[in-house]
Amino acid sequence: MQKIISDPNAVLVFQDEVHFYAQTTVTRTWARKGSKPRIPSKVGKDSASYSGFVVHGTGELFMYEPDRFTYETSIGSIRAFLNTIEIKENRKLFIVMDNAPWHKKARRLIKDDPQYSDIKEKVTFPKLPPYSPDLNPIEQVWRITRRECTHNRYFKTLGLLKAALNDYWKAYKEPNKKLESLCSFSFKDRKTKPEKVPARKHYLHTVASV
Repeated sequence: MQKIISDPNAVLVFQDEVHFYAQTTVTRTWARKGSKPRIPSKVGKDSASYSGFVVHGTGELFMYEPDRFTYETSIGSIRAFLNTIEIKENRKLFIVMDNAPWHKKARRLIKDDPQYSDIKEKVTFPKLPPYSPDLNPIEQVWRITRRECTHNRYFKTLGLLKAALNDYWKAYKEPNKKLESLCSFSFKDRKTKPEKVPARKHYLHTVASV
């Protein structure tokens, strides 16, 4: 990964899929001491499925909405992404995907099946070691989306959830500092111990759903 990042002609992209559920997800929030905040939650298991791509170094975010996660939808999302990004002739595109079964099959077909030569000619897929989510930082995009957009919020319908997500992601379609920083790598000595932060008293409460 460090070799790719240090190559000035390389364009590194992180891809992953995610489900966002219409049911209320709760987390800690500031509240008056002694109070017990509550918010309603939708009944059922309705969810919105997305395939996302974030460009390392610029933070540009592309979202694709498949109906399910399969090797066909993985290949479809890659093609949709390639139609939105302009790569100069001397640049090389690297797309990082995790080792989900449908990703493995998609990569194998792209490599071996001539009908996917349009992707093979443009994209290289670096192989990640097993159980290495830290090498695919788009996971941080899902974390911050939940924290800033969906946690502690009631969505009456799935459509309202999708509208909120799409509106939130609009700000990141163009180059931006937030995702650029969030999805970057810092190759530091792993032996360095983190600085200890003294504990502080606070009034954080866990919000309850009803």
